[in-house]
Amino acid sequence: MTDHDPTPTPAPTAADPDGDGPRATGLAGVPDALAEAMQRRGFAELTSVQRAVLAAASGSRDLRISSQTGSGKTVAIGLALAPHLGASAAGDAPDHRGPSVLLLVPTRELAVQVRDELRWLFAGVRDVGIDVVIGGTSLGVERQALARGPRIVVGTPGRTLDHLKTGALISTGVEHVVLDESDRMLDMGFREELEAILERMPGRRRTHLVSATFPAPVRKLADRFQREALHVEGTRLGAANADIEHVAHIVARGECYATLVNLLLLNQGARCLVFVERRIDTSALAERLSGDGFPVQAFSGELAQAQRTRTLDAFRNGAIKTLVSTDVAARGIDVPDIELVVHVDPPGDAESYVHRSGRTGRAGRAGRSVLLVPQRARGHVARQLAQARIEADWRPAPSAAKVRKQLRKLHRQQVHERLAVEEAPTQQQIDYAKGLLDGRDPAAVVALLLDMAQPTPVCEPMALSEPARGARAETPGFVRFTINWGERGGAAPNRLLGHVCRRGRIQGHAVGSIEIGASESSFD
Repeated sequence: MTDHDPTPTPAPTAADPDGDGPRATGLAGVPDALAEAMQRRGFAELTSVQRAVLAAASGSRDLRISSQTGSGKTVAIGLALAPHLGASAAGDAPDHRGPSVLLLVPTRELAVQVRDELRWLFAGVRDVGIDVVIGGTSLGVERQALARGPRIVVGTPGRTLDHLKTGALISTGVEHVVLDESDRMLDMGFREELEAILERMPGRRRTHLVSATFPAPVRKLADRFQREALHVEGTRLGAANADIEHVAHIVARGECYATLVNLLLLNQGARCLVFVERRIDTSALAERLSGDGFPVQAFSGELAQAQRTRTLDAFRNGAIKTLVSTDVAARGIDVPDIELVVHVDPPGDAESYVHRSGRTGRAGRAGRSVLLVPQRARGHVARQLAQARIEADWRPAPSAAKVRKQLRKLHRQQVHERLAVEEAPTQQQIDYAKGLLDGRDPAAVVALLLDMAQPTPVCEPMALSEPARGARAETPGFVRFTINWGERGGAAPNRLLGHVCRRGRIQGHAVGSIEIGASESSFD
């Protein structure tokens, strides 16, 4: 449930040739009210995690759900909660003062998306109100919403705990607690809040954890608060990225920005998400790209909630085409048709890469994830990709000449497409064309007009040095290592070779290529 669920194109079935009759056979077992909502949304069949959760939901055990980004976990959790929320039978909901389901997520944007997803899913079920409690919004407005008695409350840990402490959120009726992206919430430092929230929940409740993976800290938390948990696996690590092309470019020092510009020029008009490591880098990079003519905005946790919402809406509706974001903020980004993800700063671990790249290639659409990798970080990134079971295509970064060539090719393709449409020109256009051709070589006129019609990129492609464009592979039979000793510390190839041979007790022929950086170096 880490993301908004894929919304496939409706597909007629044998039982429903027009797509508006009986339930599609691919939704067998789904309660009627939810099946109708899913069909209206365009679902023709369940994803693997939805099938697995549906099969396990009839029991009374706690669930540990592991599935990757974009695999449809939000709807899967809705299917697990459906019997409890009365989706299988008509009748009034029981009296209650507080919610019966509490669902915790790591970020504000994700909370809003989960609420919206569950709202359309349960639209046909009586008395299932759904509200959010998140930081950066009015406490008073949230208290009023809680006083109305929503059946499901979706919240971030800090704000949820605030409402529990003040009594605005009554926990006595909670029967299901769901921790979504539990691994990420622990990484973000929410352990104390999560434990405090769970300790305030009734002992009879069921507790469900959703996580891409279950490392030791998540298992420890699960073992403490779950009873006889049933592990439900949706998609294996990396399986949800089948529609994503993974590319890695080795970039020379100081040429990361130029490489990013060339990538954006090659993808003009496409929606692009750019990842950086620090909040300060989001605004700095966005300002620099904006100065070069790209419609771009920064997105990070330091923005006020209202600004974050406006920025995300502008990205979603196409007012801006490029968003520069940190990892944490991007957890709440679920925008359709993101065609390109660029990792300006490599991710910290394999799971972060899977989550980042999972912003594209969703719902069966093709996407591309591009890593900009300094030579010294190549081995580290390669290990991350291997852990994520992802094979990347290591290729040279796009040079300025390649960008210009590709833009010309794209323009010519568009010309041929327009000609193939065979739209009849007006008589006025024909008369003007005849005047241009009068006494002139037709081929020369067409060539001039094509040159004049060539679209002008927002900025000129940027030159890259030869080492940056050549993604040199490691020496065959060798492995690349990095050492925290660079040019500033007096490192030179001969000195580094002597140091490695002495400390490693090896001969010089065992060392391959050596590259000296400013503060660290690498060698094969």
